Amino acid sequence: MAAFPPVPLTLEGSSLLHQFFRFDWKAWRAVSAVERARITVEAVAALQGLERADAGAPVRSALYSQLGHKGDLILIHFRESLEALNQVELDLAQTELYDYLELRHSYVSIVELGLYESSRKTYEAASAKGFETHSPEWNAEVAASLKRGAEAMASRLFPAVPEAKYLCFYPMDRKRGEAVNWYSVPFADRQRMMHEHGLIGRRYGDVVKQIISGSIGMDDWEWGVDLFAEDPVVFKKLIYEMRFDEVSAVYALFGQFFIGVRLQMDNLSDWLGGKL
Repeated sequence: MAAFPPVPLTLEGSSLLHQFFRFDWKAWRAVSAVERARITVEAVAALQGLERADAGAPVRSALYSQLGHKGDLILIHFRESLEALNQVELDLAQTELYDYLELRHSYVSIVELGLYESSRKTYEAASAKGFETHSPEWNAEVAASLKRGAEAMASRLFPAVPEAKYLCFYPMDRKRGEAVNWYSVPFADRQRMMHEHGLIGRRYGDVVKQIISGSIGMDDWEWGVDLFAEDPVVFKKLIYEMRFDEVSAVYALFGQFFIGVRLQMDNLSDWLGGKL
């Protein structure tokens, strides 16, 4: 593998935006009940328009009531492009309810599938055909492999928001310090560690839906991790077990964790009245 590119191939899908809001309860209570009702109706209609492209389409935007001091509401949006995500931001800003929301944090990324194992197979196949690394023939071989992978993984690359009750989101990096640097580890060793790391996640596959998104060049961290489950304790168990894994124990850096409870769009009026 020494002569092959050190960078694993990846597949990219939906553009993804997380928004974390603080709600101005004091200002909201100062508004008359009639005005609150009118603003709520407008906001629910706007959010329902963002939720699905049409009545029978998959859920592409979802709302969560956030726990803890970091904020009150979380919105997640899956779209086909960064322009479409930017339009979501603009659409929300046109609602009167937005006047009571303070955006405390956001995260921009693209759904990503890492291909450590298939990268090695693709590189070896291209080399076996006598193609020089990064030659037109090599690049065509890689492109064909990525095309096949994208077609096979379309449902994972362009997911709907899972219907699970709880959300856990966190960003993460791989360490690149002087003593410990993931990016200087030989490809084969990284492949082995990622394979072992993935085995843990697969053991939880029946109770946790995981969506990984890449954000290198787009946000302050390298990846964002979304976990969806019906039991929030599963988040604790999965993440705790993964921290004993070599790739996490040695090479991982974690950002803040955010947790929320799914809030159906048409239940926003209840939430604004103090009921979940």
